[in-house]
Amino acid sequence: MSVPSSEVKPLTFRRYKDGDTKVRRWQDEIFDADHSHKCPTYIQSTPPCQGSCPSGEDIRSYLNIVRGVEKPPKDVTWQEYAWRRLTEANPLPSVMGRVCPAPCESGCNRNQVEDFVGINSVEHFLGEWAIEHGLKFVAPEHKTGKTVAVIGGGPAGLSTAYQLALKGHAVTIFDERAELGGMMRYGIPGFRTPRDVLDAEIQRILDLGVQARMNTRIGTDITLEQIQQQFDAVFLGMGAQSGRPLPVEGADAPNVVTATAFLKAFNDGRLQHVGQRVVVVGGGDTSIDVATVARRLGHIDQTHEADRPELAIAGDTGYAAHDAAMLSRRQGAEVTLTSVFAVEKMQASKHEVEHALGEGITIRGSMVPLAVVVGADGRATGLKVAQCEAKLVGGRLEIKPVEGTEEVIEADLIVSAIGQAVDFSGLEALNNGKGAINADKNYQVAGQTGMFCGGDVIRPHLLTTAIGHGAIAAEGIHRFLQGEALDKRPKIDVHSFDLMRKLVEKGLPVGSIEEPLRGTDTSTGAVHNFDNRSDRYVIPHKDLFLGHFNYTERNKRKVVSLSAEEALSNFEERMLPLLEAQAQAEAKRCMSCGLCFECDNCVVYCPQTAVFKVKKSQSTTGRYVDTDYNKCIGCHICHDVCPTGYIQMGLGE
Repeated sequence: MSVPSSEVKPLTFRRYKDGDTKVRRWQDEIFDADHSHKCPTYIQSTPPCQGSCPSGEDIRSYLNIVRGVEKPPKDVTWQEYAWRRLTEANPLPSVMGRVCPAPCESGCNRNQVEDFVGINSVEHFLGEWAIEHGLKFVAPEHKTGKTVAVIGGGPAGLSTAYQLALKGHAVTIFDERAELGGMMRYGIPGFRTPRDVLDAEIQRILDLGVQARMNTRIGTDITLEQIQQQFDAVFLGMGAQSGRPLPVEGADAPNVVTATAFLKAFNDGRLQHVGQRVVVVGGGDTSIDVATVARRLGHIDQTHEADRPELAIAGDTGYAAHDAAMLSRRQGAEVTLTSVFAVEKMQASKHEVEHALGEGITIRGSMVPLAVVVGADGRATGLKVAQCEAKLVGGRLEIKPVEGTEEVIEADLIVSAIGQAVDFSGLEALNNGKGAINADKNYQVAGQTGMFCGGDVIRPHLLTTAIGHGAIAAEGIHRFLQGEALDKRPKIDVHSFDLMRKLVEKGLPVGSIEEPLRGTDTSTGAVHNFDNRSDRYVIPHKDLFLGHFNYTERNKRKVVSLSAEEALSNFEERMLPLLEAQAQAEAKRCMSCGLCFECDNCVVYCPQTAVFKVKKSQSTTGRYVDTDYNKCIGCHICHDVCPTGYIQMGLGE
């Protein structure tokens, strides 16, 4: 969360904060006075933003492109070059730039200075720019002749199809819905993911030659065995689109519904209003979506038996009635959201919670549902709750109600947003008994060669997690189709900056490495004194020279905040992208953790003039400076003043 500038204490430290008296061993600093066996090495590491990104985006790279450090090839704009680097991992940046809760920003080392870099907002900007300028993915010229069936057209399935199509495989997506998108279309409301944006990003994937068979459910319309006979490999990405009912007495009342059913009915256009009093049980982003939709729909002043919201949610006769009901005057609904966790500890994104409160939604934390109160007609009239203490014990959630605090919250509609489940109808053999599918690190289904999975069928999580699963599974499928062994996945499984690719772009020679010769300055197969440790090391803030970075306020997107009255019937998008200058300014706040951003500190401060700039004709991102070891005495000053931790003291003579 942003810190007001008036409360920020200016940074006055270099390597250590004021008052830090920790002394390092002098033997580790200066060795034999005039020479040392430790000299500068250039170590590429994974920044914590990228290590925290479930889809493994090369965040640092596209921010460096936006800020102008990494230059695009000739005749390519920086916007397109950054977008292409971003979409190597995530083909849906405009959608994710809006709805991803951005765990990357929580991990950002800039939080140690003043505030995180607005990574999500730069992603949003690039996604919008690409749509406005009609950018397309480039299909490969070579086709492999292999076929892959992707079951489920949500983020996991779309990500897998995209990556496989880029590798030259023929992909067909099967989905039981009328349109692709999964929970991005049928779960998240349109004022968070505009449908024209979602359609544009999905169409790019289809333009690669990906086929889609809609309204086709596996296990009902076609069996999994038939799919396996027709295709060389299969990916299962069905998603968790079945909601979990409340585990309390009375939860089978007709006006007690799940969040997934509620949101699908709204996104399908069936649900046009809710009751006067709505209670949502949850605490995550989905529960916030339900509450804000209910606040916008409101209730109508003239209701009839056929106007009940549960009928529209169930897909019964209520659809026509709701359509006619729009002629009545819409009024606000009283929306209450309850969570077993305290409000400040709920899983929902903090800014979404703030918007919900601003829109007049009541959020009551530390409340556990005890029972649904049912009236004489069998419909719910309220939810009995009690204050509670909730904590995780050994990975299990323990909830202890506080005696004597019971009360009833009156309700015309109760929505359960306590979790989602995969519907295994027709695919029961794949269920591991816990509502998921067992898979290895390559996401190959246990005991099923050539069958892979990803997304919620492994564990319900974020949309960006499903995208990451899809990319890893696609790589496994590709290796399987090529007849190659499925290798052990790296410890840090992300898309990394490729220095060798930059050398190729520059037209510099790149040869092969012949063991045991490695790292020599005469070989074109390796870059002298450079090592890429991105697959195994995330660089922490303590390895940076934080004193280099001044306080710089974050460039924030404009987010439309609504009052309770303004929210009613308002289905316009709330979040607007950054302007181009703002996106560039925000990217400049990136500290480029673990990779050089060409600040010249090491060259300026080296007392021996041992560190020097590489000739312009031979330099590129990550290869901006080098070391003359005949001059270097191992004094470590370059390491101390390196803002990004790219320079480490390594062994060498």
